[in-house]
Amino acid sequence: MRVRFDDFVFDEGARQLLRAGSEVRLGPKAFELLEVLLRERPRALAKSRLQARLWPLTAVVEANLTNLVAELREALGDEPRKPRYVRTVYAFGYAFCGQAIEEPDEAAAVEGSAFRLLFERREIPLRPGETVLGRSHEAMAQIDSPSVSRRHARILVAEGKAVLEDLGSKNGTWLHEKLIEGPVPLTDGDAIRVGTVRLVFRSSPGPGSTMTQ
Repeated sequence: MRVRFDDFVFDEGARQLLRAGSEVRLGPKAFELLEVLLRERPRALAKSRLQARLWPLTAVVEANLTNLVAELREALGDEPRKPRYVRTVYAFGYAFCGQAIEEPDEAAAVEGSAFRLLFERREIPLRPGETVLGRSHEAMAQIDSPSVSRRHARILVAEGKAVLEDLGSKNGTWLHEKLIEGPVPLTDGDAIRVGTVRLVFRSSPGPGSTMTQ
């Protein structure tokens, strides 16, 4: 999905938010929040639905969402009392209220990937760019385990390839039970372990994600 609003361009495939051609720094969860609001525009989304979408299977306080909305508004230069993009629906939730035009997503067509991680009953899609694995609520692939660091490891997807890299975690990142010491390429069926948590990397076509991170 590639959406233009005012001088912003939201590029889901490239995982970028651009303003007048320059990248706007946006945390992964705030980026995902903007993606959801743009997809559902102009529909208002309940706070409970947004929380379930952004933090599945994880109990979070409402302040997490409030802080995320504040981060998004700051990045967009938006004001709560005079919103141009993110509207607060009193006692309900939020909605994207700006004028937006969806454009052809050429990057997604070229780099669209079936890369994904299997974790317990979850299937986590790996999109072009960086996917951080960790315990933090900001991690795109959140893993709630005391053996996992807040930012434990990451998978970089580019040019049809996926690379696994440890981020200085306490308990290490393992590939086929071998501790990795630098970036390593992934192939279909690779067994990954972060701390004590096991995941499987898949690159074969699948029916789609049953649950996003």
